[in-house]
Amino acid sequence: MPDARPDRDGPRRQEQQGEPEQREGLGTGPGRLLVALYAVFTVGAGSRSIYQLATRFDEAPLAYTLSAVAAVVYAVILVALVRGGRTSRRIATAGCALELAGVLIVGTLTLVDPEAFPDSTVWSDYGMGYLFIPLVLPVAGLLWLRRAPRDGTDGAARPAG
Repeated sequence: MPDARPDRDGPRRQEQQGEPEQREGLGTGPGRLLVALYAVFTVGAGSRSIYQLATRFDEAPLAYTLSAVAAVVYAVILVALVRGGRTSRRIATAGCALELAGVLIVGTLTLVDPEAFPDSTVWSDYGMGYLFIPLVLPVAGLLWLRRAPRDGTDGAARPAG
């Protein structure tokens, strides 16, 4: 028979009783827009790259492989944002940093050496073909991760100073 007393131990007591830990995902509140955009880009970049790799790989192998890498990065960030928690926050932060680096590097390479990219990627020309969302998205993600409320597993109570 379950204990009827108030739960003073919080999530630890719930875990001991077999109930899952309650944690708020990073994709709540304004983070929902980030989750939605990462979902769209995961599906879009993923389906596009799968098709291109399967049917036209020999035309632009570097571009199509980079699109597949972008899709994987988007998917990892998406899952981390939805899951929440300390580890997921770190994964999402690393993913956003990697995405930003990818957009900046690939964007610069497509301008400096366009012959290396006979077809575009999600990150080509800094995401110009996608209204520069690939350039803005990781910056918005990093800002959200920095400002988003932290749940109890994140150690939200930081000392002042």
